[in-house]
This record gives sequence, structure tokens and C-alpha cells, in this order.
Amino acid sequence: MPDLFSPLALGDLQLPNRIIMAPLTRSRATMDRVPTAMMAEHYVQRAGAGLIIAEATNIAPQSIAWDCAPGIFTQQQIDAWAKIVRAVHDAGGRIALQLWHGGRVASDRSANPQPALSPSGVNENLDAITVWGIGPEGKFTKLKATESRAMSLAEIKETIRAFGAAARACKEVGFDAIELHGANGYLPHQFLSPFTNRRDDEYGGTPEKRARFAIEVVQAMLQHYPPARVGMRISPFSDYNGAIDPDPERAFRFLVKTLNDARMGFLELADTSFWYGKFERSRMLDLFKPIFDGIVIANGGIEPAQANDLIARGAVDAVSFGRLWMANPDLPERIRRGGPYTKANLRRSYGGGPDGYNDYPALDH
Repeated sequence: MPDLFSPLALGDLQLPNRIIMAPLTRSRATMDRVPTAMMAEHYVQRAGAGLIIAEATNIAPQSIAWDCAPGIFTQQQIDAWAKIVRAVHDAGGRIALQLWHGGRVASDRSANPQPALSPSGVNENLDAITVWGIGPEGKFTKLKATESRAMSLAEIKETIRAFGAAARACKEVGFDAIELHGANGYLPHQFLSPFTNRRDDEYGGTPEKRARFAIEVVQAMLQHYPPARVGMRISPFSDYNGAIDPDPERAFRFLVKTLNDARMGFLELADTSFWYGKFERSRMLDLFKPIFDGIVIANGGIEPAQANDLIARGAVDAVSFGRLWMANPDLPERIRRGGPYTKANLRRSYGGGPDGYNDYPALDH
């Protein structure tokens, strides 16, 4: 029976194990969203992952959910990512990038603030939006969300093209795979939600039309990568960031079936609800396993022993870990030994220097 240490293939990309590093926003890029040498060190330390899915990365200037989160829409950003990819490959690792647009999850603190872009300009529950940035004391703090406005059809098409351009840049610098961030109430999830998407055109109304934006984004990404190396992260049963949906199954079933028909390679199921003590993993697997033929990656509140059981039973193909990778750069070796596991210092999750980021020790060999 397979386990966390069994190899896995994404098409012709061979993963030596199924211990995936989940995408983790850590806000160690510059304020201009340029990746840093500190980030390169971080990922090189974790090159033993079957696949690193690097942190959510902005595909356009209008995506401003977090200060110091990286981008991939300027040449300086692209060149910086190229150095990180080379360093991870030189260390024997494999690395994907998660492509991201925050949509209405935004805080514009510029001299001339502009409304955020969203499907319908819904501003009724801004207090549910989680935006983080550098506060007056230089520490990361929760910010007040900027009100949003509805995107025009031209802006929707432009944003889809921006995802395609980001995918092209990923290919040029050598990322092994790419993933769309379609979870946690960000722009693709906002289109899927009937609360945040009240459009009556081809991108709203029926569940199938609400899924169209995400489908067209993945199609744009598929222009630059083999289907097996393209994936999407979803959290259909979470209302994080106010993406409310009392009945998400129809829209998400249509989304996943359509992407399966396009032969998309992997689906990461983010059990975001576990942050609040509610687990939706079984519900997601029951919904999507019968209709998705690619690699299924489970994420959220899973311990290594449970991960091995899920893989051995064939419930999932791999598991992505977040907090365990934060604090254990040699996580595969620790799993092999049965621990011990260092606990992450969550006070140092976002922003700052290498402390709480690159200073977690590896086991003595």
C-alpha cells in the first residue's frame, strides 16, 4: 500500500514522496512585492518536500490582500523568482507557484486609494474580510478592508489574461507546476459565491455561470503548462473572507467536472473550516473523488499518521502540510523517525526577518 514516502507522478514530473508543502503566506517579500533572498533560503531548506507549492503570489497590481506578499507581474519580481527556482532545483527540489488575486480582499492605503475589484461590488460584510499589513508600530496587524466595485466585462477578461501572463512567466523561470488559488474567499471563490457574485451576465446567475471565471482562468493557465502540472486549491464549504454560499455543491461540482474534462492534473482540497474546529474533509472527498481523475491532495489539520492512513486507503493521493513545514524544514526525516516536531511560533508568521522563518533547526543526522 502507498504511504507518504511512495513516489507520485504529476504527468512526467516525478515526486519522490507525497509530503507536499502547502502554500503559506509569510510576507517576506519587499513592499514592492519582490521576492527576497530570505525566501530563497526558506524554500531551499524545505527542498525535501515531494513538491513545494510556493506562497500565494499576486498576478496583478490590483491584488492587494497582504503587505509584502510577492508578485509575478513585473520583470523585477519575475527575475527574483527565477533565482529562487534555480536555488530549489540546485538543492534537488521541485517547486510550484500558487497564482492569486485577492479581489475584494484588499486594503488600499495609497495616497489615492481606489476601490478593490470584485464580481459585484458587495460591501455589506467588510468586517468579515481578513487583510493584513504593517501597522504604525511596524508590526503586522489586521487592516480595514477597502470597499470594492463590480468589475466590467473588460476587466474580467483583462484579469483572466493576467493569470495567463503569470503562468507564462512561471514557465519561463522554470517552476515545475502552477496552482490557482481558488479558496479562502479570494477572487475565483468570490465569483463562485452567490453572495459576492450577483451578476446577471455570463459570469453570474446560475451556478454554472458563477464557475465560468475560475474555469477560464485555469484554461488560460493551461496554455503554458501540460495539464498534469496545473492544479487548483478550493475550499467550497468555507465562508472565510465572507464568500457565503448556502449550497455550494452544484457550482463546485460543475467546476471540478469541467476542469477534469480539461485534464487538469491536481486538486488541493483545503479544509479551511478546521481553523474553527469544523472538519469538512470527508464531505469534500465524497463530492469530488468520484468526478476527478487527477491527483487529489488533502490539506488542513492532518497529522502524519492520519495522512498515511488516508493515502493507504486510497482516499487521497498526497497531503499538503502547512504549520508542520513552517517549523520543521526537514519534515520528511522527522516523519520517518516519528518526530519530534517543532511547534511553529505563530506570532512570527507574517513579516519581518528570518526569526520565526529560517531559524528552525533540523534534526542532527
